[in-house]
Amino acid sequence: MNNQEIKDSLLNTLTIEAETISKLPETLDLEVLTTLVHKIGEKKGKVIVTGCGTSGAAAKKIVHSLSCVSVPAVYLNPADAVHGSMGIITNQDIVIVISKGGNTIELTNLLDSFKAQKAYIVGIGEKSDSTIGKYSDLFLKISVDKEPDTFNMLATASTLAVMSTFDAICIALMTYTGFTKEQFGINHPGGAVGDRLLGK
Repeated sequence: MNNQEIKDSLLNTLTIEAETISKLPETLDLEVLTTLVHKIGEKKGKVIVTGCGTSGAAAKKIVHSLSCVSVPAVYLNPADAVHGSMGIITNQDIVIVISKGGNTIELTNLLDSFKAQKAYIVGIGEKSDSTIGKYSDLFLKISVDKEPDTFNMLATASTLAVMSTFDAICIALMTYTGFTKEQFGINHPGGAVGDRLLGK
């Protein structure tokens, strides 16, 4: 692989990912997104987010962003969930389940327990007719034309689309809940962001 081929590969990935994000305003169901903002904004419990592999990494990022804007959120590790961690869930919670295909066995194994605990289930993925889609009280379809890699399999553009969508949700929640700069300073006192918020 020569230098030009490396550059071409880099530009191909960046172009596909940029195009993926640019198409989200056209492909996302804004009514579903609006419902989700209402549900999270009016919640009495917490938001629990789960996923496996790259979806798990996206889930952790989403949890962090929600926490930053004063939405109590936790990541539920699917492996730990079936060994007792499911006990954190209450009937006032929202459980967000992220799975591109919607049939990830580690996640589908949790669905009956989510239902039994009467949590509000939100499915995120490409297929509303998947197992997760069918169990969900609300399903948000996020699909991409293709992943940038040669095999069209490495979860990259699709993961970025999920995280970008929840960035939009978090920012909408800031206005919905009346989140203030002062509260942001309390939540995020460290680093350069904390310095700016606290006027240091």
